[in-house]
Amino acid sequence: MDSNRTGVLTIVATPIGNLNDMVPRAIQTLQSVSLIACEDTRHSKKLLNHFNIDKPCIAYHDHGDRQTIEKLLVRLESGEDIALISDAGTPLISDPGYRLVAQARNRGITVTPIPGACAAIAALSVSGLPTDSFLFGGFLPAKTGQRKTTLNEFKPATQTLVFYEAPHRILETVTDMVEIFGQQRQGFLAREISKTFETFIQGTLSELQQQISLDTNQQRGEIVLVIAGAEEKTATTTVSAEKVLKLLLNELPASKAASLTAKICGADKKAMYQVALQFQGK
Repeated sequence: MDSNRTGVLTIVATPIGNLNDMVPRAIQTLQSVSLIACEDTRHSKKLLNHFNIDKPCIAYHDHGDRQTIEKLLVRLESGEDIALISDAGTPLISDPGYRLVAQARNRGITVTPIPGACAAIAALSVSGLPTDSFLFGGFLPAKTGQRKTTLNEFKPATQTLVFYEAPHRILETVTDMVEIFGQQRQGFLAREISKTFETFIQGTLSELQQQISLDTNQQRGEIVLVIAGAEEKTATTTVSAEKVLKLLLNELPASKAASLTAKICGADKKAMYQVALQFQGK
């Protein structure tokens, strides 16, 4: 080992189901590194054994003790190459790892990716919904109240929305989406991508809710939800909102006028308040 050389941290994507999706360079890299950092060493051993990769593994979690991160960084600085993998797919996409990457970069350590499977991108690519602009929300909060609050924050977004969800919460989540986004918002459910029971369901959120409720098989496995973005408000709507705001400002304080305008026209309350202040010259 060259004592003057700093090791390389390689972020290696692994299959999300079908092992034939493992790219050759990923196998070569995992066979050549000194150490493999895994989300779950027991889970990853099955993959590594399949490809005859016999390398030492260490469990790594962003929320674990700092000593593990420091040990990995010291080994990288001493010239050892380390690979980081997750249980499935591209590491760091709703998986642990970014703290290690951030600190490695801060110390001048080379970090490089080996691209491969990603459930979010795979689902988006076959959803039939716009792909030119999208927002990835990862996993929504487990508690209903927090989940609804988060969905309300996404509600006005015009980009396609992509979420991961646990099977035991999928019906609750889609039910909340029906309430927040509306029954007619278009949605797409991708389940068990590239696996034996791969399933895709397309339709309105109300239709997705019904199918998931009637077929408990849709409440199993790895799930990605792709949701159509909100319709963009036209310039005419904006102009009418400003007209309503001007009329209300003749009778009401700015905050109250902005609040009522938002409710009447479906506009953003904070934006209307700023416009109100501009009208009042403040």
